[in-house]
Amino acid sequence: MPPVRSGIAANSAELVAALAGRYLIDVFVDVPAPGARSAHDFVWLHRRRPYDLTVYQVGNSSHHNFLWPYLFRFPGLVVLHDVHLHHARAALLLTEGRTEQYRAEFSANHPAANPDLAELAVAGFDSYLYYMWPMTRLVVEAARMVGVHSRRMAEQLNSEVPGAHVEVIRLTQGTPVTPGEEATARVRVRARHGLSPDALLFGVFGGLTPEKRIPQILDAFAATRHTAPAAHLLLAGAPAPQYDAAAGARARGLADHVTITGYLDTDDELIDAIAACDVAINLRWPTAREVSGTWLRALAAGKPTITIDLAHLWDVPSLDPRTWMPNDPSSSALRPPVTVAIDILDEDHSLRLAMRRLATDGALRSTLGSAARLYWQQQHSLEHSLADYHRVIAHALEHEMPRPALPPHLTNAGDRTLRSVLERCGVPVPLEYTFADSTER
Repeated sequence: MPPVRSGIAANSAELVAALAGRYLIDVFVDVPAPGARSAHDFVWLHRRRPYDLTVYQVGNSSHHNFLWPYLFRFPGLVVLHDVHLHHARAALLLTEGRTEQYRAEFSANHPAANPDLAELAVAGFDSYLYYMWPMTRLVVEAARMVGVHSRRMAEQLNSEVPGAHVEVIRLTQGTPVTPGEEATARVRVRARHGLSPDALLFGVFGGLTPEKRIPQILDAFAATRHTAPAAHLLLAGAPAPQYDAAAGARARGLADHVTITGYLDTDDELIDAIAACDVAINLRWPTAREVSGTWLRALAAGKPTITIDLAHLWDVPSLDPRTWMPNDPSSSALRPPVTVAIDILDEDHSLRLAMRRLATDGALRSTLGSAARLYWQQQHSLEHSLADYHRVIAHALEHEMPRPALPPHLTNAGDRTLRSVLERCGVPVPLEYTFADSTER
C-alpha cells in the first residue's frame, strides 16, 4: 500500500476503497500506511475473530517478503501480479543464509527439475536462471484460490498444478483522459521540460532498468530521428542503479533529444506525462508474465503503444510491424488492434519499423489510440476488475484446497521460543494458543 512506490501498491489502494462498499476489510502491511495495521497484528486478530477470507496481493518484489509466513499457514485468495516469484523469494532466503530452505523450496516447486540446479543460485549465478523456474507452484497449491491477470496464465497454472483453482481477475489501472485534459497536459508537461509543442513525443514510463529495453529503445530512437527529426524521447521514471540511461543517450549523441524526468511522485504527474506523449513504449524482457500497469494507463489515455508480443498476452489484438498485419488474425477479427507488438527475436529491426511508422503516420496513431481507449473500457476499467473480484471472492469462500505436502519450514508454527520460555517458567501452554498444525508439538 502507499506510501510504497509500486504499481501494486497503487492498485491495492484503489481496490480496497472500491471493495469496502461490500466487504468489511482490514488491511495489513509491513510498512506503516494510512488506514492499515501492522502484519504482526493479523494472527491475534484472526484468532480472536476469524476472518472469512484472507486476500494476498503478491508480486515478485521484496515489498512482499513479509507475506510468505502467512501464505501457507492462513490459506486464502492469492492474487499473483507476477507469475514468476523466484527473484524475490531466492533473494530473501539466500541473503539470510537459508540455503537449505531455498533448496527445499526449489525442489518442491519444480519436482521434475534436477535439484542440483538450485546450486547455481546458491553460488550466485542467478539472474536469468530465475526466469527459467518461476517458484510459484507451492503458493498455488496452498491457496484456496488464485487470481491472475492473464487468461493464458490461468490456463497454464491450472494445467501444471493438479487440483489448482486459478481464475482471471482483470487488472485495473488507468484514468480516461478527455481531449481537453490531454491538450492541457501537453502544454503543461512540455513547458515544464522545455520541449517543443510540435515535437513528436515518444514516452517510456516506470523504472529505467535494462529490462525495460532502454538501450534498445535508444538505438531505435536514434535511427527514427533520420526520418522524423522532430521526434523526442521522454524517459519518465527513476534511473536504475545498474544502468545509466543519461549516459546511454549521450553516447548515442541524443543528449538534446532525450529528457529524463526522474521518479514521478504522484499519480496525476504520471497521467499528465502519458497524456503529453504521442506514442507510449512499453517493453519488458525478460518478463515475469505480468500485465503492465503503465501500459494499461496508456491505453486508458487513448495512446498508441509499442509492446512485445508475449505469450501471456496472446489474446490482445496487435499489429506486427514487419507486415502491419494482425499478429493473431483470429483475435483481431473480433476487435481492432490496440497495440503494435514486436517479436523479441527480431527486436532491433521490428522496433525501428514500429517507431518510424508511428512517428510519421498520424492516422495510424489516431486509429490505434481510439481502439486502445475502447479496449481499456471494455476490459480493464475498475468496474470489470470489481466484477471479477466479487466473483472470485464468492468462489474462494466456498472452496477449500487440500493441504499440500510442504517443506517443514513453511508450516513451522514459529512458537519454539515462546514454548521454551513458558516451560522454563513452569507455565503450561494453553490449548487455545496451540497451532493445530504445528510441527513442533
